[in-house]
Amino acid sequence: MQVEVNIDETYTRPKAVILTAALTDEVRQAVEFLSHADAPPITGYQGEIVRLLAPAELIRIYASAGKVLAATERGEYTLRLRLYEAEARLDPHLFVRISNSELIHLKKVQSFDLGLTGTIRVKLSDGTVTYVSRRYVSKLKKQLGL
Repeated sequence: MQVEVNIDETYTRPKAVILTAALTDEVRQAVEFLSHADAPPITGYQGEIVRLLAPAELIRIYASAGKVLAATERGEYTLRLRLYEAEARLDPHLFVRISNSELIHLKKVQSFDLGLTGTIRVKLSDGTVTYVSRRYVSKLKKQLGL
């Protein structure tokens, strides 16, 4: 990949422009990296253990009993963020809100069951089954192109 940097004092924040003939995996990775370069990491807590959680390892983030939890393949972590703050730090093309209290990682979805009237049943990679609330069904269908 050819890289060019132009210094222009009129820009207060850096701006990246990618010129390409096709949208390749390399270009997608560059866009994803640049889009989240200034996003603070998501920190998860398990008792006294603190881990920086990569977006790729997150399965879902949900609110339960007044806490916000992040489910990963390694277990669940408590977040010291509100759900909307976690949502703002994540890629909106990969993470979607399915209810007032839950976000899911679309790449961690095993299946969507559209057979239920007015809602969608979601099975995630860790075996968790959750449901899209009626309020978010049309938004999810639009995002998935259904």
